[in-house]
Amino acid sequence: MIVQSNDSLIDAAAAVLRPHHVGDRVFGDVASALVTDTGSVYVGVCIDTTSGTGFCAEHAAIAAMVTAGEYKIARIVAVCQADDHGALHVVPPCGRCREFIRQIDPANLDTEVILGRHRTSTLRELLPENDWPVSLD
Repeated sequence: MIVQSNDSLIDAAAAVLRPHHVGDRVFGDVASALVTDTGSVYVGVCIDTTSGTGFCAEHAAIAAMVTAGEYKIARIVAVCQADDHGALHVVPPCGRCREFIRQIDPANLDTEVILGRHRTSTLRELLPENDWPVSLD
């Protein structure tokens, strides 16, 4: 597997940040990059909608990965420019994204989630109590 550094994945995500305003909605203001267990890199951006049909940047990157026939995520990051000065921020995956990553492939519980230039955590650590419910019988 080709190892992507935190900085290289952060840079890959930042490269596709292109916020676009449509009324009170913003598209592309959060971007994600992931690297698979084979070393392929996929990126995506968020699409916010008023009807709740939008999706997070992680979903877009994962959709590109699945479209290419891959399912195991080695590392993932999401970034945004959260202030008017253009400072880049790493965004941890929301609960919906954490569960989405998990459901794409069981091995993704070991996905390394980038939380900063020098900080990571496994999805397993971010998604406690991740086993499917056990019958009470």
